[in-house]
Amino acid sequence: MATLSKVNRQYILHWGEMGTRWGINRTVAQIHALLYLSPTPLTAEEIAETLSVARSNVSTSVRELETWGLVRPVHVLGDRREHYESMKDVWEMFRVIIEQRKKREIDPTMEMLEQGLAELAKGDEPDAYTRERLRDMHEFFENMTGLYEEIRHLPTGSLRGVAKMRGRLRKLFRGKAGK
Repeated sequence: MATLSKVNRQYILHWGEMGTRWGINRTVAQIHALLYLSPTPLTAEEIAETLSVARSNVSTSVRELETWGLVRPVHVLGDRREHYESMKDVWEMFRVIIEQRKKREIDPTMEMLEQGLAELAKGDEPDAYTRERLRDMHEFFENMTGLYEEIRHLPTGSLRGVAKMRGRLRKLFRGKAGK
């Protein structure tokens, strides 16, 4: 069993709580936090014992983290069991999470909006107000998806630079707000 420091426990508990706020199962988030903090890959048994959760819950949670691309199985020489490790680069982790959220949340929303607009265009429902609302929402998601695509292709170093600009972006665009 991995011995957790006070700070490790606090981080893992907090990450689990944040996971529930983001719509992620608490145990899934806690396992991710444990693996992120672990300097070496851990077996499912070690994860279960460290977090005091059922082994079956660990298996299910690890599979979910694998589908997100945040955790991967690794083999340790001389040990037949699978070990798991988390992605360690927080910038790459951010990219993976955003991509997965886009696929699971934004893409289906865009599809529904497009279908709704197509249905309204047939003229079966002469609801101009709904058409305007859906068009505005579609345009918003289309613009945000385009912005995401631009940011997604930035090298990590450039993305870090943009993130560090913070208030300077506001200053840059201050005079252009009305244009």
